[in-house]
Amino acid sequence: MIEVLVVDDDFRVAQVHAGFVAALPGFAVAGLAHTAAQARALAAELRPDLVLLDVYLPDDSGVSLLPELDADVIMATAAADPAVVRAALRHGALHYLVKPFTAAALGDRLTAYARYRAALDTGGDLAQAALDGALRELYAPLHAEPPSPKGRSPVTTRLITDALRAAEAPRSAAEIADEVGISRATAQRYLAALAQAGRVGVSLRYGATGRPEHQYTWSPR
Repeated sequence: MIEVLVVDDDFRVAQVHAGFVAALPGFAVAGLAHTAAQARALAAELRPDLVLLDVYLPDDSGVSLLPELDADVIMATAAADPAVVRAALRHGALHYLVKPFTAAALGDRLTAYARYRAALDTGGDLAQAALDGALRELYAPLHAEPPSPKGRSPVTTRLITDALRAAEAPRSAAEIADEVGISRATAQRYLAALAQAGRVGVSLRYGATGRPEHQYTWSPR
């Protein structure tokens, strides 16, 4: 399990990002920090594998804090100034995400990070080819965003597709609705549109009453 410390000055944003992390298999949220001081203390106490780090903290810059953290770091911030980006990468950030970003955008980078860690975990010295392979995993091309069904919210579409991508088994509309926080009828409309577009597979499951229930799975292209 890859433990992640989420650092953001906005409590709500930190919770949203933590939710993105927790929904991804193989990842867990080690803690949340809202200041540089809290981040230093929690990083020392929890020793996370990865820090999701904002630049704009109330008591210090995330870029200044970055070298003090004994962990890998992905920047997650609204700071888009090229000088700030260069400074963060120069100080060791592995990736740089500009807010607002989707769960899928973060998930792509976290998945790439997990593959990178696995490729490095050989138990011995790395040959150059193995090192090159690990770096390719870290910076692998990102997945394209699926189009939203016509007339529907791209945010809701993204939440539903993220839930299906993370699912280990087919999910019903009711299960997706509970997970995403929407009504069952809304989930059914979005799932039906995604199925018609070929982005979601549909099967039937028969319950105790004998009445079939539609089950949905993600269908990557």
